[in-house]
Amino acid sequence: MTVRNTAKLSAKYQISIPKAIRTARHWQAGQEFAFIPKGEGVMLMPVPNREDLAGLARGAKPEDYRDRTDRV
Repeated sequence: MTVRNTAKLSAKYQISIPKAIRTARHWQAGQEFAFIPKGEGVMLMPVPNREDLAGLARGAKPEDYRDRTDRV
């Protein structure tokens, strides 16, 4: 990680995302994010809009579905 891609936590517990990251990910002001704990760190993920999820599962078939309890 380069120095320009780091940020400090402010006294108001806010972090500014570096411009290089925002433009590379096409993140906009007002966008909502989820914080997901991962080991010693946290993963930052944008929350998708409902419109972006339309048709995501089109063609999915429930038969032959395996969940984590079926794995060996």
